[in-house]
Amino acid sequence: MADQIVTPTGHTASPVGEDSGPINADDYMEQYAHDGYEWVKGEVIKMVPVSLQHNRIVGYLRDLLNAYLSLNPIGQVADHPFVMRLDATQSRREPDLQVILKDNPGQLTNTAMIGPADICIEVVSPESVARDHGEKFAEYEKAGVKEYWIIDPGRKVCRFNRLNDERVYAAILTDVDDNYQTPLLPDLRLHVPTLWQDNLPDIVAVVKMVQDMLKG
Repeated sequence: MADQIVTPTGHTASPVGEDSGPINADDYMEQYAHDGYEWVKGEVIKMVPVSLQHNRIVGYLRDLLNAYLSLNPIGQVADHPFVMRLDATQSRREPDLQVILKDNPGQLTNTAMIGPADICIEVVSPESVARDHGEKFAEYEKAGVKEYWIIDPGRKVCRFNRLNDERVYAAILTDVDDNYQTPLLPDLRLHVPTLWQDNLPDIVAVVKMVQDMLKG
């Protein structure tokens, strides 16, 4: 997603937990979060409209994950503009998709995930390349998001990052059939080339596909 930074003139950014500054964390949640803004160290960042391709890919991944978690109920999916609060990086992000497993030690409320989700997924747009590949990579790693998937349709590449024992991201490759698999979601297979199709599988096809995966 593309972004615009909103910082009132004559003010400096205020960190989380302080009432000083133009836009504090509480004001962000009350006034901005529901409209697709993110918040980083006192700056409010507006997400601007995305492309149809972006929406299609997010929709397909949402269908895939929802189907999987309906048949294997180990967690749930939240999508933009649901907030993920990361105190370790003084930020409030709204990933395109976040997977929150039942054993996640954070707190899932009606308005935010307090703590890192287990998996965050961002679909890159031309305006968000630096943020998705750079800023969010560093934030999600530091905050402890177990996996960060970067889906880049412009380059037709996916980068799957998983925290290792040193708590830093290691790149995980797909298998010989170009499927990505994660121990966080047993038996789920994400076929990367499918993401670049003009016509993505509909919900009926997705459910059948996931049923077949879970049969082993």
